[in-house]
Amino acid sequence: MKFEHFAINVPNAKAVSLWYEEHLGLTVKKKMSEAPYMTFLADDSGTVMLEIYSNPKGETLGFETLHPLAVHLALVSEDPASDKTRLIAAGATEFSDDILPDGSHLVMLRDPWGICLQLCKRAIPMI
Repeated sequence: MKFEHFAINVPNAKAVSLWYEEHLGLTVKKKMSEAPYMTFLADDSGTVMLEIYSNPKGETLGFETLHPLAVHLALVSEDPASDKTRLIAAGATEFSDDILPDGSHLVMLRDPWGICLQLCKRAIPMI
């Protein structure tokens, strides 16, 4: 099997999906203009998607209170330092910025809604 998508229920799906489109470069594959505002966003490989929606039938997590090791979205970044600067200017906040012993550069941010985003530049790419 392969992943099709990972889904998160958020209080303001329209705003979150728009921010991810504008600032993470994710591409809309399907978008509902009415509640629950279900949006499927694909990465630049076009093979993995993130579904964002606001559905009152399910709970939303308090992402801002969760430690990034509990849940985060990891994205490949060719230049984590400049991506970090750009995303902070767009409303993200920094949690950590680490260079691992193998030379990998990992930056952990929170988007404006508290969802953790990890920017990864691996010394040896994993995918």
